[in-house]
Amino acid sequence: MLRFAHINFLWGLLAVPLLIILFLAVRRWKRKALARLGDKEVIKNIIPDVSFSRPTLKFILFIIAYGLLIIGAADPQIGTATDDVQKKGADLMILLDVSNSMLSQDLAPSRLENAKRALDQLIDNLHNERIGIVVFAGEPYVQLPVTTDYSAAKLFLSEISTGMVPVQGTAIGAAIDMGVQSFDFKNNTAKAMILMTDGENHEDDAVRAAQDAADKKVMINVIGFGSEQGSPIPIYQNGKQQGFHLDSAGHTVISKLDENMCKELAATGKGVYIRATNAGSGLNIVMDQINKMQQNGYDSKQFKDYEDRFQFFLVLTFLLLVIEFFISNRKNLRLSRLKLFEVKKP
Repeated sequence: MLRFAHINFLWGLLAVPLLIILFLAVRRWKRKALARLGDKEVIKNIIPDVSFSRPTLKFILFIIAYGLLIIGAADPQIGTATDDVQKKGADLMILLDVSNSMLSQDLAPSRLENAKRALDQLIDNLHNERIGIVVFAGEPYVQLPVTTDYSAAKLFLSEISTGMVPVQGTAIGAAIDMGVQSFDFKNNTAKAMILMTDGENHEDDAVRAAQDAADKKVMINVIGFGSEQGSPIPIYQNGKQQGFHLDSAGHTVISKLDENMCKELAATGKGVYIRATNAGSGLNIVMDQINKMQQNGYDSKQFKDYEDRFQFFLVLTFLLLVIEFFISNRKNLRLSRLKLFEVKKP
């Protein structure tokens, strides 16, 4: 396993493209300045010892050396020894509704963004739990398999949007089935789902899927997003709102929270139902419920020893800088006199 002891130093790599742009701009300015002096061949004869290619080579060596220096300063480390550690925690599968109705704005800034913010805070408070993410609309997709890599979970969470599922609709039952299939039932850890939706199920028998999950001792907790009064579903183009969804009669479609469906799913799945508000999502209540479940241990490999590898990068940096220093901007006179491919006239 690779890690960096001082990962913040890697921000220095952002200077690489800036240096390249600066070098190209200076080289272009020099060419224009020489062009104003006269014909290109005449200029070469006036300054025959000046090399036009060596500065580029020197810059390439310098930029590579700079990149290696930054990586070395970040101190890359390689894990060399592992311990088998037994951790105690639950397996969580997040079922996140990404249908268009989740764009409704009865929860600011939208139902979906409200849910993503709540999940982001949830991940920050996890310790030994393993987490996975299934997104669904008309079809479900595994966005993240069950893992303890919370950084990856937050990264995948940030990329979630309604446009990532091509088939629209709300197939809650299929999402529950896929969530169950994503669990590893060979271990004895407690397993739970957190379904985050507005409850407008149009595709399948979600209650049947919840019952099948409960039969496998998978708890289903439901957080409802929306209001009973409902809200129009906005349409966006290029990030800008262009109006609202209309039905076949030309009327504005109003999306409402189906609390009865949410409550029935939670009851069938032996979990709890919480209605999200602008003040909070209720995930803390759900986690309290999950923590009451019997949580058996699971095996996890953990690196305990790391070896520094910065020396390799610093040595390469030094060698490249030495080579760059001894490359002159002037042509090598001995090499320039060699005309290996010149054809002598008889």
